[in-house]
Amino acid sequence: VPSQPTPSPTPAPVVNAASILINGKAEIVGTATNGKRNEQTLTTIVLDQKKLEDKLATEGKGTVVSIGANSKSDVIVGELNGQMVKNMQGNQAILEIKAGNATFTLPAQQINIDALNEQIGKSVALQDIKIQIEISAPTADKVKALEAAAQKGSFSLVSAPVNFTARGIYGDKSIELSQFNTYVKRTIAIPEGMDPNKITTGVYVDSEGSVHHVPTKVVVIDGKYFATINSLSGGTYSVIWHPLEFSDVANHWAKEAVNDMGSRLVIEGTGSGQFTPDQAITRAEFAAIVVRGLGLEMEQAATTFSDVKTTDWYNSAINTAFTYQLINGFEDGMFRPDEHITREQAMLIIAKAMKITALQTKLSVQSADVLLAPFTDSSEVSNWAISGVTDTLQAGIIMGRSSKGLAPKDDMTRAEVAEIVKRLLEKSDLI
Repeated sequence: VPSQPTPSPTPAPVVNAASILINGKAEIVGTATNGKRNEQTLTTIVLDQKKLEDKLATEGKGTVVSIGANSKSDVIVGELNGQMVKNMQGNQAILEIKAGNATFTLPAQQINIDALNEQIGKSVALQDIKIQIEISAPTADKVKALEAAAQKGSFSLVSAPVNFTARGIYGDKSIELSQFNTYVKRTIAIPEGMDPNKITTGVYVDSEGSVHHVPTKVVVIDGKYFATINSLSGGTYSVIWHPLEFSDVANHWAKEAVNDMGSRLVIEGTGSGQFTPDQAITRAEFAAIVVRGLGLEMEQAATTFSDVKTTDWYNSAINTAFTYQLINGFEDGMFRPDEHITREQAMLIIAKAMKITALQTKLSVQSADVLLAPFTDSSEVSNWAISGVTDTLQAGIIMGRSSKGLAPKDDMTRAEVAEIVKRLLEKSDLI
């Protein structure tokens, strides 16, 4: 009888010490296991609950727990349980995961453990829910879609795209934590030898491979250049170079803001390389620019406004602006998308955007009368707009049309929109 071949044993996963820093000090509070996932190399770093709790107790509030792998992998996963996250929230701790070319910094407060517990089932113990924070290289299909979008949009990719994901897992249930209440930071390394001035912006890559601006600035960390991207959602991100100069703003007061916002994919021209800076802007166009500027993920569902149809180009932008409470519309249930937006209407929307970027919380309490006093036409400001006008004036985002005139009922121009969105992002420290 011929002897049966001995089955080759399944290779055991390689377990090695993870690179874990707590407030910058190396600590052994977890282990890393190397394996594979869908043809990609995978490193999973699991934190030890007791060891982490001991460290949090001695370190105090605001502890930064930084997780990295000693070996290079396509996918790096940091894993905790729900109880550990709850403890970190009490400590106001920050969870950071590091790959060779990227970092993902997530305040523990942004992991909505209570909502997750409710979705999975209240009877489940928090320590039985896995929380995973992940940085990964996207699939080949996603990369191809992005390369096609770059060719179509006449921009070049500066870095390989990176996926940033947070999820909760219980049994076979996996729930992605895709929306955050505050801007969450991630960095992508600028390749060695690349001119850091040739970075226009970071972009979010949607499921169709289309790209959308996300607030981005280039920073230096330990002598290396990184694009710091701030976003309210998870997903796939990359960095692009898309220089743009509109021919009709060459001698315009808003030239820098218009070209900067155009290069960042926040504003679009009017055709033939022109921007038409002094033209009035519609309410739909304004909402779309603010949503793009803030880098909000587009909501595709129908809006609540009777005069906005799902087939309208601005439907998703207006729906997103409504979801984020940037707009309310009129008392008759309409939005009037094609009407020109007035300066005071625009100021109110920008003031609401200041809440999203946390800029409003930095303002001191000042009297509306004092802020409006320099303007001879301040009595023309509608009562419903006073808070928006004064907040944007105090933040230095909007100025008067002249030294003494606010012109609250005048139409907002395209140039003014570029300028105020740029100021909003700069003063919010997002670009």
